[in-house]
Amino acid sequence: MSILSLEELKAGMVLASDLVASDGRMLFRAGTALNERHLELLERVGVARADVETPATDLDAETLLAVEGYVRDFFLYVNPDFDPCIHMFRVAMNLTAQNVSRGWELPDQGIRRAADVEHLEDIFVKGMGDPATIVRHETELSSFPDIFFRIKEVLEDESASADRIAKVVSTDMSLSAKLIKLVNSPLYGFPQAIDSISRAVALVGGKELSTLALGISTINYFKDIPPELIDMKSFWRHSITCGIFAKILAGTQHGLSPERFFIAGLLHDVGRLILFKKLPYASSEAMLFARENSIPLAEAELSVMDFIHTDISVPLLRSWKFPRGLADMINFHHNPMEFPNPLDPAVIHVADALANAVEISQGGMYVMPALDEEAWNLLGIDAESFIEDAVREYAEQIDVIMSAFF
Repeated sequence: MSILSLEELKAGMVLASDLVASDGRMLFRAGTALNERHLELLERVGVARADVETPATDLDAETLLAVEGYVRDFFLYVNPDFDPCIHMFRVAMNLTAQNVSRGWELPDQGIRRAADVEHLEDIFVKGMGDPATIVRHETELSSFPDIFFRIKEVLEDESASADRIAKVVSTDMSLSAKLIKLVNSPLYGFPQAIDSISRAVALVGGKELSTLALGISTINYFKDIPPELIDMKSFWRHSITCGIFAKILAGTQHGLSPERFFIAGLLHDVGRLILFKKLPYASSEAMLFARENSIPLAEAELSVMDFIHTDISVPLLRSWKFPRGLADMINFHHNPMEFPNPLDPAVIHVADALANAVEISQGGMYVMPALDEEAWNLLGIDAESFIEDAVREYAEQIDVIMSAFF
């Protein structure tokens, strides 16, 4: 952030704080990308200086305005006067400008379309299958790895010892290796390396580590999604990003277990994976409809299929006998205030919004859903200081944590 004189201000610069006239009138809110008309108004009303974001780029004014227009398209459904949304916009603008300065090209409309999926066939079509039917068909065809149920049994046993937990988790070498990498990642930040599951259980906690193992074993279930439908690495990057922000947010609240929230964030779109598996063509239609009409993907799902991915996750997680608390956070992350105890799903809702905001600079495909203002206010955190710190923490963690999964 820099305080610049009126002469130094240029079109494309983004206000870092609200700009107020000498008589106290609000001129422009933080996050506004200045254009020539704004600068003329500032000169007329006698504004001498402004606090602006100055991303470390050498982009010209025309390119900065193109960046601003690109980012703004993603915020069509977001309240532009709500302070957290303003700061999310500013983050997205700065990250996108920095990527463009490094040579990244803003995607055009042609790029933001799905690949050829005409050959994909759906088992159900609109009006011929409800979420329960789709889930029942899926769970009848396949079953989870045995390790999933053994871990879940440990989670449900209040008297399970640390040795028993370590023994169960250690029976799956691939799972154990990923857990060790995660425990040694910035997700936990332990000063010394952890080299065994037993040590991880002692430091992280049996229930917490078991919850982490449950999330990893769930990921391993989804290996046959058509690659032409979606880049699964990008899907899981979004999911892990949501998990990181959920963990950070949970850390601001009294009495919440950050590990549980990381897993809830990691699996918040699990219903969408079932849609990819069972309704690939309808899923592609929803994605195209969302992109071409600039509407949130969940709304496009509703238009195309008559339900959204959380309608799928409800019977899915019930059939898998997923821990109730985790399932509730996942199932209500789009409508947290409809849940009797809204704090938990509110964390995932806000984390998802933050994940969508930072991914705009990486070629995000879908406009952001509206941020539930009640959900944000329920968390009681200051938007400016929290969002900047959280994005910085996320940036330090995402690549290392991704490498632990893939």
